[in-house]
Amino acid sequence: MKFIDEYRDPEAARRYSHLIHDITTKKWNIMEVCGGQTHAIVKYGIDELLPEGINLIHGPGCPVCVTSLELIDKSTEIASRPDVIFCSFGDMLRVPGSRKDLLQIKAEGGDVRMMYSPLDAIKIAKDNPDKEVVFFAVGFETTAPANAMAVHQAKVQGIKNFSILVSHVLVPPAMEAILSSRQNLVQGFLAAGHVCTVMGYNEYFPLAEKYKVPIVVTGFEPLDILQGIYMCVKQLEENSHEVENQYARAVNREGNKPAQELVNKVFKIGTRKWRGIGEIPDSGLILQEDYIEYDASLKFGLAELTVDEPKECISGIILQGLKKPHDCDAFGTKCTPEHPLGATMVSSEGACAAYYRYRSRK
Repeated sequence: MKFIDEYRDPEAARRYSHLIHDITTKKWNIMEVCGGQTHAIVKYGIDELLPEGINLIHGPGCPVCVTSLELIDKSTEIASRPDVIFCSFGDMLRVPGSRKDLLQIKAEGGDVRMMYSPLDAIKIAKDNPDKEVVFFAVGFETTAPANAMAVHQAKVQGIKNFSILVSHVLVPPAMEAILSSRQNLVQGFLAAGHVCTVMGYNEYFPLAEKYKVPIVVTGFEPLDILQGIYMCVKQLEENSHEVENQYARAVNREGNKPAQELVNKVFKIGTRKWRGIGEIPDSGLILQEDYIEYDASLKFGLAELTVDEPKECISGIILQGLKKPHDCDAFGTKCTPEHPLGATMVSSEGACAAYYRYRSRK
């Protein structure tokens, strides 16, 4: 396929592999932040092309994986109500809560619908004035503009039977939480290219300077990732800590200014709980006061709901890069994509699901 095959060329991949081998003299721990990058690394065996000393750590880069149990339980509670049409991206439907997932609610008679855009939920709300329509607003900075537009349109059009269950998380605070941890192993980052198409990468410069780590904004195809690793290793070997942009065909330093303005109009920064990790200050988006009437958590009286994480699942440790999926006793036995214990197995971008699909247990 044009413009994809070029980034999957085996001969070019081998050349990059040789280049990385040539410059590597020490052991380095590099974290890819995005679950899409993790999926590509495992699918194409990119980690197996690298020198033994290069350890790729799979970070908390899947918004489905890090959506807290509280929010999953809020979603199932809201979706089970007879006056509600609950709308969501498809990858959230099978994420397990403490008791049920959204597909189970649908099987029990709940009106749960898969959407490709939150703006579709606006139309459903207009067509069903006797129902409360709720959209599960999940994602990193990438999906925030579309969700912000849906809320803004609802306000402009005076639609009162629409709300969103907000689960937006922000990448830079998560990276800082990892770097500031006493258990941190990360020495360099491959930053998520799609996030930077919206937000740019100005926020990474203070992180790189404060923690003395190179950060390379990286795409998702095999050659993108290999080039990103090469750029990161080169900096590490030279004792450098700059922010570089491998994904220049899609990302610029300033990002998408109109999208940022819309997001800032509808949302503000707040504390967010990450599944398996816990609360990270200033790591999420919440609705501004002018739009608070569209907060489903408040509308349905669920703001104070809290849920404890299951102890059997080690997805939080995997998300922090402290263990690999194969290190979990439940991996591939008690925990499979059909019967997941945690979100890193149920999400198609989760590290556990990628290992289950592409790697036999070692």
